[in-house]
Amino acid sequence: MAVTRRKLLQITGGGVILAATGAAAFLGTRTPTKALLPWEQAGTYTEPRRRALSYAILAPNPHNRQPWEVDLSEENTIFVWRDKQRNLPETDPLDRQLTIGMGCFLELLTMAAGEDGYAVETDLFPEGVSGPVAVVRFKPGGNIDPLFAHVMSRRSCKEPFESRAVTKDQITTLESIADVHATPSKVAQIKALTVDAWLVEVTTRRTMKESVDLFRLGKSEINANPDGIDLGGPFLETVILLGMLTREGQLDTTSSEFEQGKSMYEKMLISTPAYASITSKTNTRADQIEAGRRWLRLNLLTTSLGLALHPVSQALQEYPEMEQHYRTAHEMLAAPGHTVQMLGRLGYGPLTPRTPRWQLNSRIINA
Repeated sequence: MAVTRRKLLQITGGGVILAATGAAAFLGTRTPTKALLPWEQAGTYTEPRRRALSYAILAPNPHNRQPWEVDLSEENTIFVWRDKQRNLPETDPLDRQLTIGMGCFLELLTMAAGEDGYAVETDLFPEGVSGPVAVVRFKPGGNIDPLFAHVMSRRSCKEPFESRAVTKDQITTLESIADVHATPSKVAQIKALTVDAWLVEVTTRRTMKESVDLFRLGKSEINANPDGIDLGGPFLETVILLGMLTREGQLDTTSSEFEQGKSMYEKMLISTPAYASITSKTNTRADQIEAGRRWLRLNLLTTSLGLALHPVSQALQEYPEMEQHYRTAHEMLAAPGHTVQMLGRLGYGPLTPRTPRWQLNSRIINA
């Protein structure tokens, strides 16, 4: 069905209003069902490794690059590789954040295997950093992790949070995994840092372009490439169809489109009652994997407590324009010589849609 802009919408007072029943029906079909299918397929495989992997591919990861590839050619074994074609050379030039994403993947794989009655032995970087990230061997045993019950409800909530505070009991529980920052003065400092660092990223053309190149605008693009930054759903489909959300406009810092997006994102960042951070004493690849394991568990623990978590780690990125904010973040959040691996907004947020994923078979390079 062809839908003209006039038939589809009216714009009044800066708001978007559906103008016809047919348009409303059209927008109601904009869920990228194909790209969300891996969530429905999780746990449906009969072979134990594939069943565990069907959950592991749902792990959080930077820019939703889903950088994992697996080799199943050896019985009861998974060779886990990082797909370097999915690198983020501008915002993650040292591949630290991508390695953290691999840690999230390995932790969820371990948890899923335990749920199914298997223990795993994980050998990290057995051939050095140029080889596989890990060799994972399945053996009978394993333990059921209570946090696994929250895997299907886990989200990274990129929405404004409610104004209510995180409770002392919640903070105590979360501090088993991360540092929690909830005092008003510290929250104000971190809030200013995250806003300033985000502005550096979006106003530095090469770093912003890296994100814009990964935009998936609307259902068709999301289904075709279910990675990167998905911008879909009825509201965003509306503004995309109207030409109010474009790659060109997001790259033009003088455009009204850029200003509107900037205003919305700043509003989200400012509505943050608390933060959680993960640090390590050193900054080896193994440390980064461990930080990812902890970040995955923090995601699940916040979900179990009815809280939302959203990474805001721009200030931790290692490119020249971010250098001052990187130093500030480490002075503010880490002991001398330690590395801040992750920083996230923490609070009460709405339940947001599932993030698109590539189907499992697309991530298997050798069976």
